[in-house]
Amino acid sequence: MARLNRLTNKEILFIGFMLFSILFGAGNLIFPAYLGQAAGENVWAAIIGFIISDAGLAVLAFIAIAKSGTFESLLNRVHPVFAFLFPIVIYLSIGPGLAIPRAGSLAYEMGVKPFLPNVIGSSPLALLVYTVVFFSIVFWFAKSPSKLIDRIGKVLTPTLLVLMIVIFIKALFTDMAQFKEAALAYKENPISQGFLDGYQTMDALCPLIYGVLFTTIFRNKNITKPSLQVNYLVRFGLISGLLLSICYLIIAYLGASASITGKVDNGAIVLSVVLQQLFGTSGTVVLGVIFTLACLSVCIGLITSCAQFFSSLFQKLSYIQWAILLCVISGLVANLGLSQILKISVPILGLLYPMVIALIILGLAHDRLPFHQRPVYVMTIGLVGLYSLVEVINSQWLHGSLSVLLSNVPLQNMGFGWVIPGLLGFTIGCLVEKYKSTTETMEKKAA
Repeated sequence: MARLNRLTNKEILFIGFMLFSILFGAGNLIFPAYLGQAAGENVWAAIIGFIISDAGLAVLAFIAIAKSGTFESLLNRVHPVFAFLFPIVIYLSIGPGLAIPRAGSLAYEMGVKPFLPNVIGSSPLALLVYTVVFFSIVFWFAKSPSKLIDRIGKVLTPTLLVLMIVIFIKALFTDMAQFKEAALAYKENPISQGFLDGYQTMDALCPLIYGVLFTTIFRNKNITKPSLQVNYLVRFGLISGLLLSICYLIIAYLGASASITGKVDNGAIVLSVVLQQLFGTSGTVVLGVIFTLACLSVCIGLITSCAQFFSSLFQKLSYIQWAILLCVISGLVANLGLSQILKISVPILGLLYPMVIALIILGLAHDRLPFHQRPVYVMTIGLVGLYSLVEVINSQWLHGSLSVLLSNVPLQNMGFGWVIPGLLGFTIGCLVEKYKSTTETMEKKAA
């Protein structure tokens, strides 16, 4: 009987560390910090919502995909065309179109620009030079996917966690500001607002594309038993989810404790103020190192996964060629600047996230659903996607002309108006499937 290969507990821990590191990027630093500052006295309720939509959905996505076998198997339940197009949209959004350039640009803004003279730091040439160096380093890490566990899980992640713990301990023994009154958005529904804020990190999308990365790991470790792969994926997700949650609690606390007068535009400013209060001028150096490590890790993971995906889909280019191309495109988009990149992220994520959440729920409940064939998936995802598209068009191009009409939809004021169309689609899908099942049964009896 062939020997069943298994991972050691140490390997499981380091792979969980690696997953945390490639999930924990720029957005995971700035958004909980901003949430903490804005939520103030309601910070703990808001960060719970944030953790649920970020770490919670990420872990559930891993479980849903593991139960389905692969991400492609889950998508095929909707339709083969959807299974082909939707991953491409996600890979482009979370890869060279948005997440990777955002991380590269933020690494420059927080890791290098503060140490340069204003004239040089604001120069487009300085950003161009930095992105060339940054994405060259990313490519060096990404060119050997099998070595990611050693390079990220055993080096970058522990370094990042140690820095976070040091900052938290320093904050505990420092006289920080009292939590202020919550901003309007966090007064009435802090949990739901925190949940919506969690979209910005894009972590619930990441498990949908990192399956390719873990396929490589399992192949290199010769782990072929599906049930064992599912078990490991769940454990990796739980480890990374726990680490993410701990970091969010720390960062949100720091944000709420920051002594800032007036309104701030983003969490990067909040963290800059906090680190200045804790460590003086050296706080800028600490913050720069944290941002650089976090952004580097997430870019490496995303370039690796995107290159593996596109090289398997479009085989005229090899993995290395795709990695080079993705690094070049990401570097070019990063030179648009952080503000422009963040501006386009909200509508894209507002369209994708509800469909992803609906997919995760259907994937988790698949075996327990009374009807779980294609009509249920098509109608549920279709109506959720259609409603989300209407919301994006209303906010981005119609300047809120449909807001009064949409406000009549239950849960819309909390940002979850898509739930009712999703339930309606699910119900219609079940009725269609029941009708088909009844018709087929009658035809068989008649025959």
